[in-house]
Amino acid sequence: MTGPVTVSVTRHVPGGREAAMTSWIQTGTSLAGQFPGFLGAGWVRPDPGDGTWQMLYRFADADALDRWESSDERAWWRDAAVGLGVVESRVERRTGIEGWFDAPTSVDVEDLRPAPAAPPRWKQAVTIFLVFFPLSVVVNAGIPLVGLDRVPLVLRVLATILVMTPVMTYAALPWITRRMEWFLHGQPPPWRRARS
Repeated sequence: MTGPVTVSVTRHVPGGREAAMTSWIQTGTSLAGQFPGFLGAGWVRPDPGDGTWQMLYRFADADALDRWESSDERAWWRDAAVGLGVVESRVERRTGIEGWFDAPTSVDVEDLRPAPAAPPRWKQAVTIFLVFFPLSVVVNAGIPLVGLDRVPLVLRVLATILVMTPVMTYAALPWITRRMEWFLHGQPPPWRRARS
């Protein structure tokens, strides 16, 4: 049995169709939400003048994802994009945490390239440690302040994880990944590049 699978899709749409594109994406999310195993979806709107949309959707496992991707509902939804001029240029499937560490790339329909390899696991571990350790110290230092030191261990650990997981996922990992991109992908550090 596989774990959760996240699909990342890069799509291009002509300018001036942002409202229609948003409606189309929301329709797809609603349809996918009716399938067992759907864990959520999201998208990043392009900068003004840029028609590149980054979309993500996540299913509990590969079988659940396959049921959605082979469904009549998804086929109908994708056909609806033809009128918008939507062009799909890149699709990636990711499991685990490796998706945080992909090198950003700019890919056009004419220039499809394979995604760069994920950095070595030891570099991923070092990068995660740089935010996980200080966050753990702060959260554990706060336990007595909120009175959780008198709560049973299992509940303390649960409360700690409930606080740390969203902070790591939505703030700490994206932040540290951007700052450590040079380290993760074997590039010179920014202070060396600034001198040359």
